[in-house]
Amino acid sequence: MGWLFYTDRRVQTYADEKAEIARLCTSHGDTSRTELVKACKVGSTWYAAARVTNRDGTPVEDATYITDPDGSITFAAVILTAYDDGCWGYKDMEESAGPNASRAPLALIEHLSDLKDPDSYAQDWRQRCRDWAAIPDYEEGDRIKLAAPVTLTDGSTCQIVTATHYKRGRQKRRCYRIEETGGLVRLSKATLAGSELLSSAKGAASPVLAEYFAGQGG
Repeated sequence: MGWLFYTDRRVQTYADEKAEIARLCTSHGDTSRTELVKACKVGSTWYAAARVTNRDGTPVEDATYITDPDGSITFAAVILTAYDDGCWGYKDMEESAGPNASRAPLALIEHLSDLKDPDSYAQDWRQRCRDWAAIPDYEEGDRIKLAAPVTLTDGSTCQIVTATHYKRGRQKRRCYRIEETGGLVRLSKATLAGSELLSSAKGAASPVLAEYFAGQGG
């Protein structure tokens, strides 16, 4: 399915989006019904867990999912969203269709029914979500070894860094001090996949940042 945009501009806020996601994940057919269990927004993508039950109380039979003890199945939906000239739009897909977006929180994954095929697209998608959730959220002063050297825009590389921050207005922005040069660099969360904590040095301030600026002033 392609993108669908609402030209009536009825979706404008986070609350509007959440309500529309709930509507999209709810249906009442002649023999079955689908209801939203949980929805989470990560970036511009919504992840939803939706439960299917039969109206007559019989177990739901499905080629992809193992029926839960209560007779239902719960699957994940990935809903990409965007605004175009003020109009909200979405593109939705089921987890077994092999979506690229795979940052669903573990709290949502836990609601899903087990899968019949251990090598399915859905199983791969769930594992990628788990791998993303497993990337450490390092704290101030943590010394880290990246899984592989990262090439920077100037052509140099770095692999051992220390977590710090810089300020932009009233906001703190995460950055990392390069051990080899003392410079500061921004790293995406994906870059930290497979990284190793070498040492931890928790602190309320940023000693590595202070040291960096002291060196710049010299």
